[in-house]
Amino acid sequence: MMRTRPLKVALLGCGVVGSEVARIMTTHAADLAARIGAPVELAGIAVRRPNRVRAGVPAELLTTDATALVKRGDIDVVVEVIGGIEPARSLITTAFEHGASVVSANKALLAADGTALHAAAVEHSADLYYEAAVAGAIPLIRPLRESLAGDKINRVMGIVNGTTNFILDKMDTTGAGYSEALDEATALGYAEADPTADVEGFDAAAKAAILAGIAFHTRVTIDDVHREGITEVTAADIASAKQMGCTVKLLAICERSEDGASVTARVHPAMIPLTHPLASVREAYNAVFVEADAAGKLMFYGPGAGGSPTASAVLGDLVAACRNKLAATTGPGESAYARLRVSPMGDVVTRYHISLDVADKPGVLAQVATVFAEHQVSIDTVRQQGKDGDAALVVVTHRAPDAALAATVEALRKLDTVRGVASIMRVEGE
Repeated sequence: MMRTRPLKVALLGCGVVGSEVARIMTTHAADLAARIGAPVELAGIAVRRPNRVRAGVPAELLTTDATALVKRGDIDVVVEVIGGIEPARSLITTAFEHGASVVSANKALLAADGTALHAAAVEHSADLYYEAAVAGAIPLIRPLRESLAGDKINRVMGIVNGTTNFILDKMDTTGAGYSEALDEATALGYAEADPTADVEGFDAAAKAAILAGIAFHTRVTIDDVHREGITEVTAADIASAKQMGCTVKLLAICERSEDGASVTARVHPAMIPLTHPLASVREAYNAVFVEADAAGKLMFYGPGAGGSPTASAVLGDLVAACRNKLAATTGPGESAYARLRVSPMGDVVTRYHISLDVADKPGVLAQVATVFAEHQVSIDTVRQQGKDGDAALVVVTHRAPDAALAATVEALRKLDTVRGVASIMRVEGE
């Protein structure tokens, strides 16, 4: 039997995602009520500019006083889609203090302060859901936290930023340089006017911290994530990848060490073989590849951003939070019992693709090979092309600790015969 008294929802933010959440709540009200077991009422929407026209959003619900909205004693669930650290953090904790559960899409806040937010939710017997914080509409948080709760996850590797994937895809398919591809992404609305968070890897790093924490039952913050962006990726890097039968992607990689005692989380561009499932992810799509003991290899794929896809994830969490309210219970919270050590990037075992500008004369290859040997880094393949006294020497290594590979590169820079390091890129997915 359906309860007639509605569950009340406060919406913080009414931009691209928030306005879509409001629209779906209105147009699908009957279906949502049937799925939850009670009507759901949008009780207020906190915005910064109340005079801005928002199609389909009731003007009478708008308020600029977000704090007063979340302090209302009749609010059952607060949906936070304003982003950033403050005032989002204060508003979420205030919502918990006043008896509301929270649905958030705030990856930056969760990656920086997720532990404190989870603790506040537990203290006040409330839910904290955040499926929309990672990979938009793709169901990922819930499968990791619930569907795979009985399994041991060893690795999570994925493309979790649509802007950078669009740029790298255009560089690969059209031969465009980074700046040209970024301009196209901006013109199409895939890149912000200030694309720093995307192209420098901050967005992906926040998502990697969230994924690592859930997958490995260990507290991981954005400060634990090694981060590199795509601004240094060149057309020459893309061409080199093609010669190896690879493509270049910005990857978020979270993995458990072989001895199981530690984990790592990192974001950086990498060459991956065209045979790997992630290599076929095009345009602004996202995909995450999960490797677990019992389940084996799984891939989650779909639109990773945008108003409607992200709103879909928000509404899924809203339904779950509302159902829990009706049942007077809460869903799964933070699971950090494992307390595994988070290792630095230097401990990660990787492969390198290194392109060197060298003098085209006898003995150069021997000198370079000696440097690799001195740092205990084994060479897989070498390709050399010479012209007019100069040469390009491309070395692909076997797997070795990242610290050893970095030290090798620094030693190579000091050789008189090495005129420059044209590019360095890791090789993954093999």
